[in-house]
Amino acid sequence: MKSIKNIILSGSILLLSAFAINSSINWTISENYEIKFSSSTGDPEGIFKTITGDIQFDENDLASANIHLKIEVSSINTGNGMKNNHAVSKKWFDAENYPNIEFQSSKFSKTETGYSVTGSMKMHGVDKEMTLPFTFSNNVFSSIFSVNRIDFNIGESMKKVSDDIKLEVSLPVTKK
Repeated sequence: MKSIKNIILSGSILLLSAFAINSSINWTISENYEIKFSSSTGDPEGIFKTITGDIQFDENDLASANIHLKIEVSSINTGNGMKNNHAVSKKWFDAENYPNIEFQSSKFSKTETGYSVTGSMKMHGVDKEMTLPFTFSNNVFSSIFSVNRIDFNIGESMKKVSDDIKLEVSLPVTKK
């Protein structure tokens, strides 16, 4: 009888703690997010206007953290309609065949300046493992990192367009 009570008590504690953890780490991306891109040559530069994702993050439990983000390629905005059309064409992003840029996390770590997340970046049909730095403050995830577009077979290497593209991401979030 005593062992049955202990099993029920243990199961109840485990179940309640699972609900407490889930409610504290599930986040929704707020509407005022920013995804800016730029390069040392000034070409390209602009923003992506559409991002969706699932974010589970608790600063005190990095082992259970998980992020899966999708940026809609056709939401690119360079401030120039002709450049936008060119960017989504088969020669560059090929948005018809590769409509999203995706990042799926696999590991989180604490760093001296914030955090890092390692995961799979997928663009233009190419998956590449990357480690990205980020901070989390006042319910905002912020990250600045660079991507070599040639590694993802986006466009051709040329002097006019930089191979390395700097991204600045700011994702304000609210608890679900």
